[in-house]
Amino acid sequence: MTLGSLLARYTVFGLCIFITLLTLPFLPSAGWLWPLTLLAGALSLLGIYDLAQRRHAVRRNYPVIGNIRYLVEEIRPEIRQYLLEGDDDKLPYSRAQRSLVYQRAKDTVSESPFGTLLDVYGNGYEFIGHSSRPALNVDPARFRITIGGPQCTEPYSASVFNISAMSFGALSANAIRALNKGAKMGGFAHDTGEGGISPYHREYGGDLIWEIGSGYFGCRTRNGQFDPERFAREAQSPQVKMIEIKISQGAKPGHGGILPKGKVSAEIALTRGVEEGKECVSPARHSAFSTPVEMMQFIARLRELSGGKPVGFKLCLGHPWEFMGIVKAMLETGILPDFIVVDGAEGGTGAAPVEFTDHIGVPMREGLLFVHNVLVGAGLRDRIKIGAAGKVVSAFDVASTLAIGADWVNAARAFMFAIGCIQSRSCHTNRCPTGVATQDPLRQRALYVPDKAERVFNYHRNTVRALAEILASAGLEHPDQLGPHHLARRTSNTEIRLFSQIHYFARPGELLDSEAGSEFFRESWRMARADSFDPARL
Repeated sequence: MTLGSLLARYTVFGLCIFITLLTLPFLPSAGWLWPLTLLAGALSLLGIYDLAQRRHAVRRNYPVIGNIRYLVEEIRPEIRQYLLEGDDDKLPYSRAQRSLVYQRAKDTVSESPFGTLLDVYGNGYEFIGHSSRPALNVDPARFRITIGGPQCTEPYSASVFNISAMSFGALSANAIRALNKGAKMGGFAHDTGEGGISPYHREYGGDLIWEIGSGYFGCRTRNGQFDPERFAREAQSPQVKMIEIKISQGAKPGHGGILPKGKVSAEIALTRGVEEGKECVSPARHSAFSTPVEMMQFIARLRELSGGKPVGFKLCLGHPWEFMGIVKAMLETGILPDFIVVDGAEGGTGAAPVEFTDHIGVPMREGLLFVHNVLVGAGLRDRIKIGAAGKVVSAFDVASTLAIGADWVNAARAFMFAIGCIQSRSCHTNRCPTGVATQDPLRQRALYVPDKAERVFNYHRNTVRALAEILASAGLEHPDQLGPHHLARRTSNTEIRLFSQIHYFARPGELLDSEAGSEFFRESWRMARADSFDPARL
């Protein structure tokens, strides 16, 4: 071992001990030395602990100074976000995206000076064509759609832009309050997430979409099975406008979920119908049905128990034949969902395995196109509405999603930004710095509900207004007039193509013919079964 190596490793530690021992005798007569002695003594004790501990080799080899590595590692996300990150580095949301939400939520100027920062000649650049005769007097208050098919007796008039599923438990009580109050002020819907309907969802009376997950929280028996009586009591509340069965979510499709026991407080346990202080598990699959036909029967049962309210389901697309099997079950039973929400693999969650967030599930646009095409090909699209969710922030995100097949769009993390989220990515630690994703009462106290509710309202209103301006520029008066021929993408340095040219769009009823227009659709349709989620053998 060389002298240089020893000096590099132990100089700071030795210096701390030397200063401590040197200054101790002078403390009675030189009071100003106390801070220096205490600091050096504390670092000396830290160095001794570093040498004795066995978990971290760096600290054992480099007492005192080895801790700098862990300190820098701890603050690395903040350093990157505030000092090093470019405006368009999407990790997972870019500074430009976050700034847009903050500006619109605060009702401040969000106009951009001096031209676009995007490379309009780069592959993947997208835009919506404008008209030589822009539309006049486009009213965003009319941007609503009616959800509820022929089997629904209480249809719901929904905004084209709503709050996506986020549960109480994952979010704090004050975050739920702010979101719901903002939804009430703006006349749009707030999806509860699968964690049940908490008192904080009810406090301000905003419209609710009640999401029913595989844990059946809020409508479960003691052993975790579906409880029809509890469901009926909750679902018939006037505040509940629609029922959404969660088959899978984009961030961790097919995985299920766990709310850590540290977050399962008494009120969360009461809301969900689980035991306080124990891990709250959402199974990976439903127990109320096991085949596509049984799933349709469950939808019919929920519609009846709710008093005729719109009932649908949410999924992140996986195996294509499974969704086609669900559609075959619709045709076989005659039971139709009122809506389907397509969640994209780019969606977020409090925590998920990296492999699931990165490599499982179909991205929102491809999933949306597939679901839209299958319903068109089966002759059912005009009776079933489609919602979509997956990294939606701006009015252009909303418009481009509507253009390729959605009837309305949901956003989750964008509304979290509106109530103060700074993308610290500490949602799973219970130490959210802004009080959004925590159950710590002191941390969530920082989230002042009246102010944040106003920001939710502002963000929604300003985004829908911007959507109205986009539509007017394109010569359109309502979002339902948007189509894939309005949206364009640069596919090379020398070519721009319309989405209607890039993607396959099914003909109405073509799947019911023996010769569907696409081989992929034909083969997947043959594999699909109404009596099982397993593929048929060809």
